[in-house]
Amino acid sequence: MIEAELSADEVRRLQLRAQGLLGARGAGGVTGLLRRLGAVQLDTISVLARSHELVPYARLGAVGRDAVEAAYWGSGAFEYWAHAASVLPMDEWPLFAFRRRAFRRRGWRWHKVPEGVCQEILARLRADGPLTTKELGGAKASADWWDWSDHKIGIEWLLDVGEVVCARRVGWRRVYDLAERAVPAPLLDQEPDDEACLEALVARAGRALGVATRADLADYYRVKAEQVDAVIGATGLVPVRVEGWRHAAWADPAALAEPARGRHVTTLLSPFDSLVWDRARTSRVFGFDHRLEAYVPKAKRVHGYFAMPLLSGGRLLGRVDPAREGTTLVARQVSFEPSATRTRARTEASAAALGAALWRAAGWVGCDDVRVERLDPGLDGAQVAAVVRAAG
Repeated sequence: MIEAELSADEVRRLQLRAQGLLGARGAGGVTGLLRRLGAVQLDTISVLARSHELVPYARLGAVGRDAVEAAYWGSGAFEYWAHAASVLPMDEWPLFAFRRRAFRRRGWRWHKVPEGVCQEILARLRADGPLTTKELGGAKASADWWDWSDHKIGIEWLLDVGEVVCARRVGWRRVYDLAERAVPAPLLDQEPDDEACLEALVARAGRALGVATRADLADYYRVKAEQVDAVIGATGLVPVRVEGWRHAAWADPAALAEPARGRHVTTLLSPFDSLVWDRARTSRVFGFDHRLEAYVPKAKRVHGYFAMPLLSGGRLLGRVDPAREGTTLVARQVSFEPSATRTRARTEASAAALGAALWRAAGWVGCDDVRVERLDPGLDGAQVAAVVRAAG
C-alpha cells in the first residue's frame, strides 16, 4: 500500500535534509554527521582537501582538519568496504559480518594469499601493536601498482575477513590493528546472520537518503538488488510514489513526518559526496549529470580534473574544477547548468553563489584570494568575475 504521493521537489528537499544539507546541521559535529550518513567515502585524490574532509566541510563549515581526523578515528570508527572504501561508525561493525563471511567463502579478493603470511602478520601485530604496511615490510613487490608484496596481500586479506581493522590513517597509510583490540568486545562478539545484516544496512540507507528506489538502496552500501528485495519488508521503510519516477520507491517514515524546510547551504561538494556519488540518482533527483574526470585523459575532459558540484538553494548549479596557487584559490574551469544562466538575473544569482562558495572554501584552506580562470563559452566573463569578486 502506497503511504504517500510525493512531488519531485519534495523528494529533492527530503534527500537534502536527510544528507545534512538542509535545515539544522550541526548537531553532534563530525561524529554525529558520520552516524547520520552511515558512511563517508575515502579517496586518494586531494585538491582542496581529501574527500572525507570535504564531506563535513560542506555541511558543518570550516571544521579544522585535525578535528575531522580526531572525530573519525578518535571516537570509534573504522574503515571498510561500504559504497567503496569508507569511514564507518564503529557500531556498524557487526552489520558487515555478511561481507566478511562472503570474502572468506570466496577465499581471495584480488590476489591469492601466500601460505603462512597471515600467521606471520598476526604474530607481528600481537607483539608490536598497530602497524602500517611499510612497517610490515612494504606494499609493493615491484614498481607496478598491482604487484603487491606478500605482506600487502596478507594484511588486506585479513582486513577483508575481519581479523584486522584499519582504525586510523597516518600520512594516508592505513594503520592496522587486531580486531580483538580495536573493536569493542560487545560489538566484536556479535555475529548477525546475513538477513539481519542486510535488513539493518538497507534501513540505514533509507534513513540516509530519505526517499530511495531499490537501486538507490542497493548502491548505498553496495549490496545486490535482490538482497534489498529480500529484506525491504522488514526495514520499516514505507512504499511511496514519486512524481516522474519510473521505479517504485521507499521512504523513511521519520522523513515524511514533517516537511523538509530550513536554510540551504551554498557550497562545493566532493565528487565522492554521498549526495552525488550515485550518478543515476543524482540525475533523477537533481537533473544533474555528474562524472569524475580525474581518470579521463586530459584532452578528453569536459569539466576538469576534480570538478566539484556547486550546491546552492537546494540545486546543483554547475561544477568548479579548483586548484591552489600559493594563497589564491583558482577556479580553473567553471561550468554552469543551462538553467543557471538562462537569463541575466539567473546568471548573476549563479555567479553570486559561485563567489560565496569559492570565498568560503578559500578561507577554509588558508587562501586569501580567488580567481576564475575559464568559464563556459558564451558567458560574460567580466560580469561573472565582478560578481565573484564582490562576494569576497
